[in-house]
Parts: sequence; C-alpha cells; structure tokens
Amino acid sequence: MYKACIFDLDGTIADTVESIAYVGNKTLKEFGLPPIPVKDYNFYAGDGADELVRRMLAAVPGGDEADYDAVRVLYRKWFGENPFYHVKPFEGIVALLEGLKQQGLKIAVFSNKPHEAAVEVVHKIFGEQMFHKVQGQTAEIPRKPSPLGALAIAREFGVKPEECLYCGDTNTDMDTGKAAGMLTIGVTWGFRPRTELEEHEADVIVDKPQEILDIARRGR
Repeated sequence: MYKACIFDLDGTIADTVESIAYVGNKTLKEFGLPPIPVKDYNFYAGDGADELVRRMLAAVPGGDEADYDAVRVLYRKWFGENPFYHVKPFEGIVALLEGLKQQGLKIAVFSNKPHEAAVEVVHKIFGEQMFHKVQGQTAEIPRKPSPLGALAIAREFGVKPEECLYCGDTNTDMDTGKAAGMLTIGVTWGFRPRTELEEHEADVIVDKPQEILDIARRGR
C-alpha cells in the first residue's frame, strides 16, 4: 500500500530546461565562451548546479581554461535572480498531484537545487499548499544519488520506504530511489531518454503523469 510519493523537480514536475540554458549561456558569454544548444542542457542538468557548471565548461572550447569557481558563483547568482524564466509545470502534473492527495498520499519534492531555491521554485509554480514537503540540498541533506533526503522525507511522513513511490527523469533519480528502497518510477518527458531509465533499472517507466496516479490507486 503506497502512502507517499516523492518527486524530483527539474524535468519531472517542472519544465525548467529553458531556464537553466538561459542562465548557463548568459554566464558562458560573460566569460567569452560560446553558447550551448538548449537541448544539450538536458544532459548537463539533474545533479546540482555545481556539476552543471562543470559539464558546461567541459562542453565548450576554452572551457577548461575558465575559472571554475568564478563561473559557478556567477551562475548561482544569476540563476537566483531569475529562476523562473519560461518555467512551467509539465502538462498533466497538477491533475496528478491533486489526484494523489485525493487518494490520501503525502506528496513531496526532493531536488538537487539548493534548498532555498527549490522551495522558491515549487511555491512559485505550484503554490505553498500543494506539497506536504519540499526538500533541496543542504549541509545535512547531500545531493542525490544519496538517499538520505528521500529517507528523511519518509520518516517525517511516518511511512516506510517500501510505502513510497519515487518519481524522476534521470539515472540519478533511479539510483536514489533504489538506494532508498522505494518503488522507482522513471518519467520519459524529462531530461533523459528511456534507455537511461532502463539501464538504471527503473521499476516502472511511464509516458504520462496519469500513469503514476494509476499505480498509486492500484497500490492502495
């Protein structure tokens, strides 16, 4: 019986790739580096801002000569100033979240964004009352694929890991959910292809948000 559902943020419930690419390319330009196609950011995002910057610099000519720390600091500054550029929920997500709550499930977000940024984005897009818990990266909660954040959410909800669904769009999410002992659901509308989800042994792969609600209903 499933009692809770934990979601990744970027690429799972929120379409954020344009926002990430906008700030990333603006930052690269500031350091005299060429832009990266928006679609390529699908493969750079998902493991936190610092790793994103490393991947950006590795992808462009001259990036290996740039001051990583300076680029990282500017990217974080500019993203913090404008985190909502073209950000929107994926189609069907709001109906899914409302449906899960009607079924009695607790719902949460677990993101590799810094905690304050994760809370700000979720509240801006979905309102402050949609989720029972929003958790980003903190000194106590390391970034995924560490399962500590997911397990902390389960404890706060008073549910066992095996009573939780864990939904995400990348290999990092599947590894996180597996390590936490939760049922992993890979979504195909996000950053990464189905093959990545299969290779990281997603328990279920879905093409539409409604399918997650169906899984929760069957589990109850």
